[in-house]
Amino acid sequence: MGKRIAIIQGHPDADPARYGHALASAYGRGAEEAGHEVKVVHVAALDFPLLRSAHDWQEGAAPESIRQAQAQIAWAEHLVILFPLWLGDMPALLKGFLEQVLRPGFAFTKALPGRPWRKLLKGKSARLVVTMGMPAFFYRVFYRSHSVKSLQRNILAFCGVDPVRVTLIGMIEAAKEEARGVWLARMSALGREAR
Repeated sequence: MGKRIAIIQGHPDADPARYGHALASAYGRGAEEAGHEVKVVHVAALDFPLLRSAHDWQEGAAPESIRQAQAQIAWAEHLVILFPLWLGDMPALLKGFLEQVLRPGFAFTKALPGRPWRKLLKGKSARLVVTMGMPAFFYRVFYRSHSVKSLQRNILAFCGVDPVRVTLIGMIEAAKEEARGVWLARMSALGREAR
């Protein structure tokens, strides 16, 4: 039986020529060929403001585009989040999206005094696909994948998403067509496995 998969395309540039879009498409095609259901959230196409206070995050009404994204995330059993590494972290637009979408009441419940919060996204798994200009090995060893680990631990695990697997794709600007083709094939295989 197939899984329900939500692909969150976190590249802030909607230009389809961006390699990240090809990676997302390859994953989605592989998943659909294997009988999985796929929905895609294109963060670059959404209209939402940045949150500017804890009150807005906790009590404010989510914009319609965010409510639609929340519905797709709630529907999904597996999340795939793709983004380029910019200044050592996810692009600001994706971070703003995650702040909007992972609100109290949707992603977790607020903790009562002396009680732990409830993780409302339990039962979901995720795959992070991160492209970067530096070698992936260098990011993993020298920078210790700091920003990706932060996303895994401080955001996704906080909401109950587990396991979270990571694919790092380095030297993206210098990659030749053959290497890009290899990565597209890997994404398609991961999509077929819904991993």
